Amino acid sequence: MTGLTAGATGTLVLPVVPYLNALGLQRDALVQAMGLSFALSSFTIGAILSAQNAAAIEGILTSVLLVVPALAGMAAGQRLRQRIPPARFRVWLFLSLLILGVNLVWRGMAAMF
Repeated sequence: MTGLTAGATGTLVLPVVPYLNALGLQRDALVQAMGLSFALSSFTIGAILSAQNAAAIEGILTSVLLVVPALAGMAAGQRLRQRIPPARFRVWLFLSLLILGVNLVWRGMAAMF
């Protein structure tokens, strides 16, 4: 289901995050499960693009370079996550996902007109 949704929408978040949340995972387990899911999905997409000769070398090099700030953000997020109570963490997590979703819809609608 995740693969179909990701292919249709270009996002890896749905239905993974709601599903993992429904499992009732603790904060750290939820973040770890999301990270593993997103990493595996991204790796799979990259492998498929490479197998189809659809991945430009410039894009691959850019992606590799952008891993450094992504890792820095992950480290900062991990420190912040340890300071936030679990209930508040879930609220902020889903609020930020809502904001990202609204932004994607907004940009999609703007592109139509």
